[in-house]
Amino acid sequence: MGKKIVFKRPDGKESSGYYSVPDAGEEAPGVVVIQEWWGLNDQIRAVSDRLAMAGYRALVPDLYRGKVTLEAAEAEHLMSNLDFADAATQDIRGAIQYLKGSSPKVAVLGFCMGGALSILTAVHVKEVDAAVCWYGIPPEEAADTRTIEIPIQGHFALEDEHFTPDQVDALESRLKAGKVNYEFYRYQAKHAFGNEVSENHDPAATKLAWQRTLEFLEKRTR
Repeated sequence: MGKKIVFKRPDGKESSGYYSVPDAGEEAPGVVVIQEWWGLNDQIRAVSDRLAMAGYRALVPDLYRGKVTLEAAEAEHLMSNLDFADAATQDIRGAIQYLKGSSPKVAVLGFCMGGALSILTAVHVKEVDAAVCWYGIPPEEAADTRTIEIPIQGHFALEDEHFTPDQVDALESRLKAGKVNYEFYRYQAKHAFGNEVSENHDPAATKLAWQRTLEFLEKRTR
């Protein structure tokens, strides 16, 4: 359904990504999808296509520049070498600007590593209209989340060893302190419960989280 495209970053450099277009065409609302630490793989392409079937223009920026892995150790290496600030303010912002060329509103939706980046984007990228985070939290020192000015939705696993319930509670406290418009949901599931190819996949939690995500996007981008 989707295709590879090239778009400009704010600094003038080029970035590429996977782009899915809905039947509604180029003026439909947009969603920038942010990958897990595995890279721009078939699973995250399927998320982009799913959003297109729901009526959104979806663009997944290729943050690893073509690298994809199935190995956790290599994924951790790729993620640790990623400049998160550059990814949020250049690749992801460039993708948002690309969609904003004809979409009136654009949201960002990220999973795991991408969830943390969606929160960083909510802080640093003023063009974005809403953000959805699936089980990912940036370090507290990476951004002042109290300054977020857009609606944000979060989906977190109560049995998550990577992004623990205590970290989620701390993030929620900061959002409350900043009077951020947010809604958080917690699921009796493990990390990456929404990834269909993960051993932690939880179909029931995934179905509910997707229902809430699509309702949020409908409310915030149309």
